[in-house]
Amino acid sequence: MAAIGVEERLAEPLQGFYNMEHDVGFLFLPSAVADYRATGSEAARTRGLHAANLLAGRFNPAGNFIRAWDKSNFSGDARGLMIVDCLMNLPLLFWTSGETGDPRFAHIARRHADTSLHTLLREDGSVCHIAAMDPETGAYLGEVAGQGYGVGSAWSRGQGWAVYGFSIAYRETKKEEYLSAAKRAADFAVGEMAAWDWLTPVDFRAPREPVKMDSGAGVILACGLLELSELLGKSEGSAYMDAARRILRACETEYADWNPETDGILGGGSTMYHDDRLSNLAIIYGDYFLTEAILRLQGKAMRIF
Repeated sequence: MAAIGVEERLAEPLQGFYNMEHDVGFLFLPSAVADYRATGSEAARTRGLHAANLLAGRFNPAGNFIRAWDKSNFSGDARGLMIVDCLMNLPLLFWTSGETGDPRFAHIARRHADTSLHTLLREDGSVCHIAAMDPETGAYLGEVAGQGYGVGSAWSRGQGWAVYGFSIAYRETKKEEYLSAAKRAADFAVGEMAAWDWLTPVDFRAPREPVKMDSGAGVILACGLLELSELLGKSEGSAYMDAARRILRACETEYADWNPETDGILGGGSTMYHDDRLSNLAIIYGDYFLTEAILRLQGKAMRIF
């Protein structure tokens, strides 16, 4: 009942339209769409479809990307900013095409994923957080410093979004370029994580001092590696499965607090490199992805993304 109450509260900003930015997938896949899958609720289905239409409405056909924000605290014209996080919103569009038989939503998802391949994923497998596009012509203008250390760095949470997001895009389309992208992003991340004893710095390319860590990035990456492992099968995927287990063990040992009186399970989360007020915290999405990873390993996970 508590989950349904939260979902109903989410319907208020959905109806209000404003401030419903790219994050509608993050908001409505674990709520309305999950509710519909579990219970068959028509009201929940309608909310999910409504959210997908708002997300599709943010698509810029000139540059083939989904606009991230209406306003931005980062440099660049907000109308032309796309971010790696948005790969995790694409499952809402794929679900909507499957649910309605309307291919337009999946077309948008594929086009955004294709643009992400060329603007966010680097040759070495690292990713940038934000790409700036000309909102009128669609031309790529360059990287923008975001929640990581700076331009050219490798924000670890974005690395997790890339591994998980490209894996999902492959699952939904069977397009080999997405699988290759997921593996490249994963290989970069796993190599970096091994050097950090399987704990996650906020940015893999930030200076070693001061040490700034983000447990949330670790559990997100672990979920992405588990998805990738499942897609590849036991022979090729076992290394990614092993890396995910190592990350989860390290995060649990270093950051988990299982006391039911404590607000939040996974401490050590950070939202961005350059804001110490938002560092070393228990953050709700850290708890979510930790739970998802544990349920995946137990074979009990419900498909959310």
